[in-house]
Amino acid sequence: QVQLVESGGGLVQAGGSLRLSCAASGRLWGLGAMAWYRQAPGKQRELVATITSGGTATYADFVKGRFTISRDNVKNTVFLQMNSLKPEDTAVYYCNAHTQVLLTSRDHWGQGTQVTVSS
Repeated sequence: QVQLVESGGGLVQAGGSLRLSCAASGRLWGLGAMAWYRQAPGKQRELVATITSGGTATYADFVKGRFTISRDNVKNTVFLQMNSLKPEDTAVYYCNAHTQVLLTSRDHWGQGTQVTVSS
C-alpha cells in the first residue's frame, strides 16, 4: 500500500500564498507521476497540476502562472506552491500518486487538505 499525507492547507487572504506538501510512504516501487487535484463544494474533482518522475510539469489553465508543482524524488514528496490565490481556489486539495508495476497500475490518494481563500 501507498500512503499519502498532505499538509500546508489553511486560510489565506486573496492575493496570498500557500505551499502544500504531500509525503508518500509505503510500497513505492513503480512510483511515477504525482499530481494535485482539488474539489470545491458541489463541484467535481478537477486536476490542478501533474509532475512526472523526471520533473516534467503540466498545469490546468486556471492555475498557469500562479501555481508551481515540484517534487523531491529522494524524499518522495510533491509540493504545490500557490501564489496570487483567488477565492475561487477555495477547495479541498488532494494529492495523487500513480504506480506502475509490470501490468498493474494504480492511483493512490491522500486524505485532502482544505484551502480557503477569503476575499
